[in-house]
Amino acid sequence: MPKHAIPGFTRFTRTHKLSAAGVAAAGAAALVFSLVPGADAEQGASSSQASAAENINIKPVAFSEVATAVKSQQATVAKQATQTAAQAKAEAAAKAAAAKKAAAEKAAKARAAAAAKAKAEKARKAKLAASRSAARPAAPKPAKKVYANNLDGWIRESLDVMAKKGIPGSYNGIYRNIIRESSGNPMAINLWDINAQNGIPSKGLLQVIDPTFKTWHVEGTSWNIYDPVANITAACNYAADKYGSMDNVNSAY
Repeated sequence: MPKHAIPGFTRFTRTHKLSAAGVAAAGAAALVFSLVPGADAEQGASSSQASAAENINIKPVAFSEVATAVKSQQATVAKQATQTAAQAKAEAAAKAAAAKKAAAEKAAKARAAAAAKAKAEKARKAKLAASRSAARPAAPKPAKKVYANNLDGWIRESLDVMAKKGIPGSYNGIYRNIIRESSGNPMAINLWDINAQNGIPSKGLLQVIDPTFKTWHVEGTSWNIYDPVANITAACNYAADKYGSMDNVNSAY
């Protein structure tokens, strides 16, 4: 049988191959000399076997030992391969973790930079707004309107109050009725008409009785019935309800 026909022969080391060849050669020699009878033949066979072993410079090795050595080598190679794969896997995992950590740190830095930029921009705008406010003079408060302390001033002030409260009336309508009722005297009082007889005389510029004044009093004006503005606005408020406006009043009302 050729030496390459031995199972597993190609995976043997050089020493194992030589040992196997020695075993085969020794076996062949023993077979040849066993065919020659006599002690000389046996001696010749032993001499040939020893000579063959010396020529290849090895000791005969049992086949079972060779198989065991091959299995051991295969196990070692498999173990090394497993260790190599595990090491490669561990290195890949470590690289992935490092890359993930680096990406997270980069994202955190980007967010921090964006927040700092937004904060700086907000502060810049606030500073700019404050600078503009400081540079721009404050709008002057409107001066409080002053009215003359006479019939003209009382009517004009009453008209401004009525405009805020939505009470209709005109300067001419108010003036005309004041002249007819009191001749422009804020302290005028009627002591002879039916109201006076009933104990509630008409008073002030537009001759209003106390119950009417209290009912139609305009908020923000005095509660003194003789106060010119309070008297005019209460009378106009009453006339607006009864006649649509003081402008429509042309006689006692």
